[in-house]
Amino acid sequence: MLRVIFPDGSAKEYRERVRPIDIAAELGPRLAKSAVAAMVNGSVVDMTAPLPQEGEVQLRILTERDHEALNVLRHSAAHVMARAVLRLFPKAKLAFGPPVENGFYYDIELERSLTDDDLPRIEEEMAKIIAQDEPFERIEVPWERAVEICRDLDQPFKVEHLQEGLASERVVSFYRQGEFLDLCEGPHVPSAGWIKAFKVLSVAGAYWRGDASRQQLQRLYGTAWFSQKDLDEYLRRLEEAKKRDHRVLGKRLELFTIEPMVGSGLILWLPKGAIIRRQLEDFLFGELIRWGYQAVYTPHIGRVELYQTSGHYPYYADSQFPPIQMADGERYLLKPMNCPHHIMIYKSRPRSYRELPLRLAEFGTVYRFEQSGELTGMTRVRGFTQDDAHIFCTEEQVADEFRGCIQMTQFVLKTLGFTDYRVRLSLRDPKSNKYVGDPEVWERAESALKQVCQEMDLPNLETAIGEAAFYGPKADFIVSDCIGRQWQLGTVQLDYNLPSPQRFNLEYIGPDNRPHQPVMIHRAPFGSLERFTGILIEHFAGAFPLWLAPEQIRVLTVSEKFDEYARRVEGRLREAGLRVSGDYRAEKVGAKIRDAQLEMIPYMAIVGAREQEQGTVALRDRLKGDLGAMPLDEVISRLQEEIRLKLIRRSDERKNG
Repeated sequence: MLRVIFPDGSAKEYRERVRPIDIAAELGPRLAKSAVAAMVNGSVVDMTAPLPQEGEVQLRILTERDHEALNVLRHSAAHVMARAVLRLFPKAKLAFGPPVENGFYYDIELERSLTDDDLPRIEEEMAKIIAQDEPFERIEVPWERAVEICRDLDQPFKVEHLQEGLASERVVSFYRQGEFLDLCEGPHVPSAGWIKAFKVLSVAGAYWRGDASRQQLQRLYGTAWFSQKDLDEYLRRLEEAKKRDHRVLGKRLELFTIEPMVGSGLILWLPKGAIIRRQLEDFLFGELIRWGYQAVYTPHIGRVELYQTSGHYPYYADSQFPPIQMADGERYLLKPMNCPHHIMIYKSRPRSYRELPLRLAEFGTVYRFEQSGELTGMTRVRGFTQDDAHIFCTEEQVADEFRGCIQMTQFVLKTLGFTDYRVRLSLRDPKSNKYVGDPEVWERAESALKQVCQEMDLPNLETAIGEAAFYGPKADFIVSDCIGRQWQLGTVQLDYNLPSPQRFNLEYIGPDNRPHQPVMIHRAPFGSLERFTGILIEHFAGAFPLWLAPEQIRVLTVSEKFDEYARRVEGRLREAGLRVSGDYRAEKVGAKIRDAQLEMIPYMAIVGAREQEQGTVALRDRLKGDLGAMPLDEVISRLQEEIRLKLIRRSDERKNG
């Protein structure tokens, strides 16, 4: 007998084998008609997937209103797109086609390169497939038969995936839709007609399995939504995102550069960008001191044995730079993580319970060998600096320390104008073998994290099974920027494993005069300064709030006759701690104003005959325009107060100016 528990806590028992679609029909015809997929014990499955005959399952029927349903729709759209490509290019070889944030892609090998002119043709063929509204039919076959099928279909990438990625499976699944058959785990929408609004967006280069030494593929990107209205809104946001692209703005505003001679994915912070970074570091460092953290510094490399003990090597071997082999036989790694170094600081001498919690913080640079096709400006790089901190505490202190980390992250995000966010609890998948440590320890860690998050009544709290770090559960902040894009920013992670005897065997002497194992908390409100700055550039469209702006005010002269007075004004502003420059070119003041506007300078101090005579400046706000003449002391006081409060002003203030 099977016991099915529903989201409201109610339950029902079934003696016969049932599927989610059967239960949905029993609950009501409207629900069955609107059902996209089902969530069974935290995993998304087809509506036609048979449930177990015995035991107990948690069941939730997913409709268009559920976020998880959108990924199912996009996965199905990727299949439709691959089918359309095969109709147009019968010799195409298919690789992988997963859903991704805001859309999907499919990696394909073709005899020729696709162009933008091909995209409407693919869309047109997709529309024909969708109009037929054929069902997605799941077929399970023995592994040996699956290899035969993929060979018969002349799909070598699928054969390789079976032989290498799925070699341990006894049974694998395909999905059939009309003449199209594809190796796939699923799930999918019931039929193609569910794909009501879609668009093929672009094509880019990719490598098979992300390996630059393997076959060159073409990655075809698309997006799909449950309504045309949602698609239109997304395309509007996409156009707005292009205007805010941090790679374009970063170059135009001279914030950062990436030079081939230095290396791909390695950021060179230009002077203006360095000012933004320094302001962020100083802001966060002040908060760290207020919360009782102690600053430390650690080297950029460490012996391989250090990361073998932590588990980062070989766990992250695919994304690490190769070890550096020394003449004496020792091997070093460019550090992929800061935590092992902080652990060794903790271990540098015996610790007492009276010292705990011990909070160590560092702006520590780490290195990951991301694939070249995955590098994106500042948001995906190979060298980046984390605002990293690690707390060593007793188990009794975990709740308060974890709560403090959450509160600090909330304060940082609010200060920078990120008020729309959700918190995702990332827990382990008990069926996966990627996690280290005792299951009982994991249960304790997850229970502590859940309790804190529930007590804090965090906004839009959700749970993600299988998304935990390999050493412990975590809480991630998923932030929406001003045009609705979502970014994972701050993270807080609980760790019972790295301090364990199987790893670093950390200890402290308790009040009973006996050794005890501390608990470790990892936290980083920014995540990485490179990525966070790239997101800020796009969030503010390059127009930073006054306290972050590389140049806060610019002195503009009406003519060269007033240069001497203007330079005195510039000097006074600089003495007051403001970041200021002067524009003394032989240009009309209107052109100087326009240039300052384009460079996103928050304020302009214009000086001419009247200002020189009265000892004032004509203050101009980039958002509100002319604010009139005022004494220089008043200008300084006004700007210093805005900086002190870290005000964030929006472009819509123009309407009220």
